Amino acid sequence: MSEPADIATLSFEQALAELEQIVARLESGQAPLEASIAMYERGAALKAHCETRLEAARLRVEKIVVGAGGAPGVEPAEFS
Repeated sequence: MSEPADIATLSFEQALAELEQIVARLESGQAPLEASIAMYERGAALKAHCETRLEAARLRVEKIVVGAGGAPGVEPAEFS
């Protein structure tokens, strides 16, 4: 098995796909206890990453405004 990707570099879709795989493996009950704990920890980190990505997307959507001429425009969102 290859080295797990750094979560911060994953797209939302990649993180979600990996999280779904982890959930399926944990639900199967086939992994040893220590491996299950490690998977659970990574799953929690992936979940947090997905939530952060979703929040950033929500903020970007909220920044969409109608411009002076009635044309839609986008204001850059500021993220801390």
